[in-house]
Amino acid sequence: MKLIFDQVSAKCSKLTTRSYSTSFSFGIYFLNSKLRMPIYGIYGFVRLADEIVDSFHNYDKSFLLDKFSADTFEAIELGISLNPVLNSFQKVVNQYGIDKELIVLFLNSMKMDLQEKVYTPELYKEYILGSAEVVGLMCLKVFTNGDNDEYEQLKPYAMKLGSVFQKVNFLRDLKDDHKGLNRTYFPNVNLAAFGDNQKQEIEREIEVEFDEALAGIKMLPKSSRIGVYLSYIYYRKLFSKIKGLTAERILTERIRISNPRKIGLMFDCVIRHQLNAI
Repeated sequence: MKLIFDQVSAKCSKLTTRSYSTSFSFGIYFLNSKLRMPIYGIYGFVRLADEIVDSFHNYDKSFLLDKFSADTFEAIELGISLNPVLNSFQKVVNQYGIDKELIVLFLNSMKMDLQEKVYTPELYKEYILGSAEVVGLMCLKVFTNGDNDEYEQLKPYAMKLGSVFQKVNFLRDLKDDHKGLNRTYFPNVNLAAFGDNQKQEIEREIEVEFDEALAGIKMLPKSSRIGVYLSYIYYRKLFSKIKGLTAERILTERIRISNPRKIGLMFDCVIRHQLNAI
């Protein structure tokens, strides 16, 4: 029966998530049990596409991404894929009515990573929309489970949360993106002359988005609120750590939050949730 293959596919997406992101794995664990596998399905898809453009250096990335894109839409159309991650993803897309345009925008941003670009403010905004904001909207489709009014109400907040997570990632990965992948996403920023003033300007923008995103998290259904809030807390703590460092420091190392620290934040988050302090 296909049910068994679907279960295996879901486990593959879960394993992909846990292998690549402890932060999101902890957050997903605190979602309602019915929401976990669909969110694993979305993250597995996003992660696999990201790996194609970021890691498969000895292969034809353009060919692989084109094939991945074609396989994705074929899976959605047929309701099955022999690629377990895509099979898991298509089930989520079809079950929750995720708009294919969101997937197109995401894959377009992945294609942008295949070429060296000088990011203007317009391209920067386009990239973040496709690489992060639409992922927030895919997850929101699962969280709102067919309630279109609730989805439309929370839509701008979900996009803002995806955006702020991505911008923190850009700061965290500044060294690896610049030296390893020859990418600089922040517009009008010359990393050869990157200093504390430029860093602080970026941080002010991120701080505003964190506050805006939190307002939306408080409006989420209880089934998803604590899990999303936990991911938010992880990123906010990572951002605080980055803020406390010089521009020179983040250009020479990748900043992390240790797993023991993440566990401590997890317990704090649970207590705050129980006390209705979110």
